[in-house]
Amino acid sequence: MPVFAYRGRGARGELVTGTLEAPDQGAVADQLLNTGVTPVDIKVTSGTAESGSPGWLARLLAPKVTLVDTMLFSRQMYTLLKAGVPILRALAGLQESAINPSLRRVIADLRVSLDAGRELSTAMRGHLEVFSEFYISVVRVGETTGQLEEAFNRLFGYLEFEREVRDRIKTALRYPTIVILVIAAAIAIVNFAVIPAFAKIFEANKVALPLLTRVLIGTSDLFVAFWPLLLAGIVIAIVGFMAYTGTEAGRYNWDRIKLRIPVAGKILFKATLSRFARAFAIAARAGVPIVQGLTVVASVVDNSYISRRVEQMREGVERGESVLRTAVTAGVFTPVVLQMIAVGEETGELDDLLNEVADMYEREVDYEIRNLAANVEPIITIVLGVLVLILALGVFLPIWELGRVMLRK
Repeated sequence: MPVFAYRGRGARGELVTGTLEAPDQGAVADQLLNTGVTPVDIKVTSGTAESGSPGWLARLLAPKVTLVDTMLFSRQMYTLLKAGVPILRALAGLQESAINPSLRRVIADLRVSLDAGRELSTAMRGHLEVFSEFYISVVRVGETTGQLEEAFNRLFGYLEFEREVRDRIKTALRYPTIVILVIAAAIAIVNFAVIPAFAKIFEANKVALPLLTRVLIGTSDLFVAFWPLLLAGIVIAIVGFMAYTGTEAGRYNWDRIKLRIPVAGKILFKATLSRFARAFAIAARAGVPIVQGLTVVASVVDNSYISRRVEQMREGVERGESVLRTAVTAGVFTPVVLQMIAVGEETGELDDLLNEVADMYEREVDYEIRNLAANVEPIITIVLGVLVLILALGVFLPIWELGRVMLRK
């Protein structure tokens, strides 16, 4: 299909240029007029269309469409559609103003699909790396009910909440990660620099070494002599771990273990349940059927262990069981949450009460993060105390013995 370069004037008279792939000039003119652009000049070009697929190198180097990009896209679509702007013209405006070239290409492809007669939700299914199944389902319901702008508004609120949860999790894990890296660096310095220096002094002066000192020197010699093998082992272990967690069973087991990590596991667990409750509330309020809602929510929680429990809830609902009964069977919800689900299901206000559940978990996550330092400090103090004790007994006791030998001489 030929590619045409065009020049036109927008609704305010501004100059608009670009390229489009179409059967002929008439089709290009129709696309431009549908988006509110009056064509001035249309010529065949040998270049590629903006909506065309870039080369493999360009795809590799192109920036990814981030959560913030999708969030802003949802908010802008809500604003434009609420103002009465036609969807094709709204997408054209967002394509022109998009900063991320990857998002610009996605919007261009959406425009081409819509111009070909497809629905927006159908067009989005070609970009699952940008729009999740949950996102597409809400858009689909918005199209069916004629409330597409409200669907984008709900999606913006959900994505903003999702970003806040991810930021909180990163904040919660940052401090423990830094501490672990510092301790690992300290152990490496002690084994590669400190202990070998003391070992030479002890060996030169024929000092009788206690068992702990001999163990430390042996460990240091092992590090110094076989560090390439140890480094290779660490790399292999990391690659193997990534390969294992890339499998379905591996990811399920790791996601279950993550929720049991001291201090951080509690934060991850509550943040995941908060994400579940918020997504389920959005789906219920948008009119998504409960079975379909549980299906798409299972892919949103970003934890295979919790996702498996949500899928069990969906299977129970399909068998005719109540949401409360399936939630009890899942075994991951607190009694307070189960009570709110029971009330919501009985009164028909499940979406409102699930939003309250999400708010409750969100407040608990905030509280846990604020108290993270206080919870981690005792663990750090114990670990550092053990390291100092080992160094004191293993290194400094022989030095004192060396001092006695020198004084006797």
